[in-house]
Amino acid sequence: MNDHHLILRVVARILIAPIFLYGLYVQFHGDFGPGGGFQAGVIFAVGFILYGTIFSLRQLRAKFPDHVIHRLMAVGVLMYGGTGVLGMIFGDNFLNYGQLGPYPIAAQHYGIIAVEVGVGLAVFAVMLSVYYAFAGRSGSIDDKDW
Repeated sequence: MNDHHLILRVVARILIAPIFLYGLYVQFHGDFGPGGGFQAGVIFAVGFILYGTIFSLRQLRAKFPDHVIHRLMAVGVLMYGGTGVLGMIFGDNFLNYGQLGPYPIAAQHYGIIAVEVGVGLAVFAVMLSVYYAFAGRSGSIDDKDW
């Protein structure tokens, strides 16, 4: 670890937690206002991409290996699709959440949250997978001699 990158590392450590907190806000505020799963997924991915860029792609891959990313992609798509199919099982149309809760307003809320979390997971995993693909082995500032 090079000491001449100390400021970048300190700033990144300070910024990553608020990025994730903002991602959670966007995720769970999405059914009441602007935002939702897609935006939150990108925000979470940006936090991890910042970590990988500053500290190293190797360290990021140790925390989130490729097989975990691939499983998160599948889980996200299954949450989205499964929520729609669940509505069909209960007698409504695909992605009609009317039967998913004790009364229609609660059912809509539960369905939207499930779909948005699924979209967020899928988008996060795809963005991180794209970063892994493009970053290759030289995804760290340590690999560059400034």
